[in-house]
This record gives sequence, structure tokens and C-alpha cells, in this order.
Amino acid sequence: MRMSLLEIKNCTIRYQNGTPAVSNVSFNVEKGQIVSLVGESGSGKTTLIRAILGILPSGGKVTEGQIILDGTDLLTLSERQLESVRGNNISMIFQDVGASMDPVKLVRSQYAESILVHEKLPKETCIERALSMLKKMHLTEPKRVMASYPFELSGGMKQRVGIAMGMTAQPKLLLADEPTSALDVTIQAQVVREIKELRDKYGATIILVTHNMGVASYLSDMIGVMQKSRMVEFGTRDEIILHPREQYTKDLMDAVPKIGGKRFAR
Repeated sequence: MRMSLLEIKNCTIRYQNGTPAVSNVSFNVEKGQIVSLVGESGSGKTTLIRAILGILPSGGKVTEGQIILDGTDLLTLSERQLESVRGNNISMIFQDVGASMDPVKLVRSQYAESILVHEKLPKETCIERALSMLKKMHLTEPKRVMASYPFELSGGMKQRVGIAMGMTAQPKLLLADEPTSALDVTIQAQVVREIKELRDKYGATIILVTHNMGVASYLSDMIGVMQKSRMVEFGTRDEIILHPREQYTKDLMDAVPKIGGKRFAR
């Protein structure tokens, strides 16, 4: 029997204008699951996972509810305590990893620094650990990647470096915010397969934010559908894909491209 790793309980998040960006959302994530949060832009998906990590933009605040990771309510922790949680227990892959990388630093320097934030290790050990993780992400010539500047890598390579960096410390929970939306279709498929492999091979627990119901249907154990700050549906992949209750969910399914008359699912 699986145990809940994360519990979101009656969570409401507001910004300075007072209008809820997330309204009374509740769901559980079990260990080893991939849970997708699906919905159009502005539905509250990214705000919710940023709240889990404790990195809401200025003015954003969880005003009601609990965010419980492995029995600890993250909302009760100090900033210093949260810093120890980030990276060790929770990591995040952002939509455009390249935009968050320093363009004048080699990848190996930035990768080593990301490890040193959480562990005091010799730099050579950090480099070895980084190379090992890049190999697991099926990046060819990992030494060349490490010796490159970000602008010398393709978007797909930078995204896979970001996923590797997020998984290096083997966090309990990996948050992925639209990790494929900036990539072309072929590279999207590779990245999606590699995210699935993280779960299948390493038992990673993943929350994926996406507007693409096709990606969610391929990857997910559970899917939450968000609309206008609310979770309008949450259930197993088959419940949501095969038997959606809400018209909004049906509309998202209708938007999935069809090939040869068949909609992409698994």
C-alpha cells in the first residue's frame, strides 16, 4: 500500500489584490506517483507548485490550508528550514532552464554550485556526480556538455541538464513546471520519456504542470484539472481521460491533436 508523500489541504493562495489565485484546493500525492496538474494559463497550476516549494512571487501568500510533506507542514517552517528542504527534499524544473542559467559560466561550474548549496563536498566529487546524472539522462558527450556555456547547448539539452540537476540529490518530490512547452515536438517526446523513466527507474515522485492533456495522459497516474483557481476534477488517469465529468475537462481532451483519427493517449 502506497503512503501519501504530499498532502494539500484546503489550500488558498492570494496576491496583494486579494483575489484567490488558488481557491480551496485539496489533493494527495502518493510516493512514486506522477501527478499532472492540467489547465489553461492563469488557472493556478504554477502558483500552487511554487507554494509547495515556498517560492511564491512577492505579495503571494498561502492564506488558508496546509501543505504537508512527509508529515511536516511546510507552511510552519522558517525560511532557513525551507532552504534545507529545497534541493534535498524538493526540487523544481522550470519551464525554460536556459533562461535561469548564467550565460557566462560553464555548465560544470553552475552544476557544481547547485550541489554545493546543499552538500559540502570537494568540487571534483560534485563534477563526478553531475557527469553520472547526465549519463543517466541519456545526454551524449556529457563531458562536452559540462565544458559548454549554456548558449552552446540546444533547448532540449539545457532542459535535460535542468532535469538532471533537479534529480542529483534524489529529492523526495520533483516539481516540473511546463518542462516541455518551449521545445519542438521531437525533443518534447524525448524529455517526456525521460521524466517517465525517472519514476520507473528511480521511484521518483513527480508533480507535472502542463497545459497539454496528451502529455498528462501519457505520463500520469493521477490528473488534477484546474480552472479559474479551482481544482474542478481530480482522479486516476483513466477516470479523467476516459470518463471526464466536467465540460472543461472534455474541452481539454478535444484540444489534444489526433493522428490518423486517433487521439494520443498512452
